[in-house]
Amino acid sequence: MPTDCIPFRETNYFSSLICDYLDENNALKPFYNHFPKLENFESQISEKQNAFTSETRTVLVQSLKKQYESVAISNATQKHIDLLAEDNTFTITTGHQLNLFTGPLYFFYKIISTINLCKQLKAAYPKQNFVPVYWMATEDHDFDEINYFNFRGAKIQWDRAASGAVGELQLDGLEHVYEVFSSQLNSTTNAEELKSLFRSAYLEHQNLTEAMRYLVNTLFKDYGLVIVDGNDKELKRVFIPFMKDELIDQTSFEKVSQSNEQLNALDGNYKIQVNPRAINLFYITENIRERIVEIDGVYSVLNTEMTWTKDELLRHLNEAPENFSPNVIMRPLFQEVILPNLCYIGGGGELAYWLQLKSNFETQKVVFPMLLLRNSVLLITDKQKEKLENLGVAVKDLFLNQEDLKTKVTQQISDIKIDFSKQKAHLKTQFEDLYQLAAQTDNSFKGAVAAQERKQIKGLEHLEKRLLKAQKRKLSDYLERVILLQDVLFPGQSLQERNMNFSEFYLEYGNSIIPKLIEELEPLKGEFCIVTL
Repeated sequence: MPTDCIPFRETNYFSSLICDYLDENNALKPFYNHFPKLENFESQISEKQNAFTSETRTVLVQSLKKQYESVAISNATQKHIDLLAEDNTFTITTGHQLNLFTGPLYFFYKIISTINLCKQLKAAYPKQNFVPVYWMATEDHDFDEINYFNFRGAKIQWDRAASGAVGELQLDGLEHVYEVFSSQLNSTTNAEELKSLFRSAYLEHQNLTEAMRYLVNTLFKDYGLVIVDGNDKELKRVFIPFMKDELIDQTSFEKVSQSNEQLNALDGNYKIQVNPRAINLFYITENIRERIVEIDGVYSVLNTEMTWTKDELLRHLNEAPENFSPNVIMRPLFQEVILPNLCYIGGGGELAYWLQLKSNFETQKVVFPMLLLRNSVLLITDKQKEKLENLGVAVKDLFLNQEDLKTKVTQQISDIKIDFSKQKAHLKTQFEDLYQLAAQTDNSFKGAVAAQERKQIKGLEHLEKRLLKAQKRKLSDYLERVILLQDVLFPGQSLQERNMNFSEFYLEYGNSIIPKLIEELEPLKGEFCIVTL
């Protein structure tokens, strides 16, 4: 299963912020702690070990054991949960929404990056233990973002009314989704395994949290993955002091706003991913997850009639912390408070908002984790690779937008050279002499020379485009074969990993796909991987 890699920047699919972060741009260093290199974990381990208490470890382990009570736990996962009680055990964490049937392929790459980094760290730091963690976003309420997955170019969708935290949703209507999905599968062994996996996860559990825990545990339990549900009363009890600060002092609004201003002031033209609220907590109860707001000392829950004075709200927080839910600004802090975590692994968008949070962590005296961009992968079959080789197209060329790809291929295979760069350079040299002549006679002629230069360069460019267009028509059959391959590997002119579901590859390769990816992917390599199956 050969693997090739290209730099993230050269894919043109990653933001300048993430590319500059990967290049360790000096301007971004104030926004993170240690860069994710193997040798830097020593300092991160020391900082987290000094800050993380045995009391929190005890609560964490007890909560995990309770969460796993109805799950067929593997020996590897049980061992990892037990090890979390020891002060030399740390976590590497990724998180994701509860997408139907895992959603896009990159869900797998997040978890595999997490598993592989733990293995790599154990080899480098044998005196410590490292546990891979998947944090389920059970408290999220964006149902429309998670209620479908793509299969063979079509959307398999769960249609139902939804409100409140998605993890608590009952699984009504998924019988129909199962029928739609299974009707598109044949009766091979791999297809039957997919049907069984979907049926067991979604038709034999009570809510979406239980279904997702079962699904992910079934897929990754052999690697000791530990699944954490943060929507847990005892875990939130540990977080009470930070939620109290959020309600009363609103520290995160001040600190994240300052970080946003600092990022905006940099030369990178970076996009701010999230903006803080005055209070970055939701109130959560059955079918409700709404923002908590404060006006003139009165706290209320939007779109409800619930109100409290400050003292009433703090009393309620102490009595029922499970009713308070962190938003995107506070969830990372919650995670790092309750986990002995060293590194968070996420996609480009996630890392972008984590970079906005460091100053808030410092003010709250919580160790800021390392931030690692997950593995990104293009899966390509031997047959597809052979077709590309026969066409004389490199895999990395497929990352170009379609018109640029057509132009490059046309220029490569055309029997006439359609690149006027040499002629343009020669023309510019000639006009340099004309500028000098104009300067020696009358400076007012410089404008006329410049106008003539623009006209002739534009003429060459127009001629170049016409010739290219003519050659593209002449080579249309050839280009169509190239574009067809690009469309298959880059559905909708986007990355495969952001569109396709694992089930399409499972049909062909069965349960060997995960160990193959675990064998190939290197989380600290820092490049986009092209994996030939």
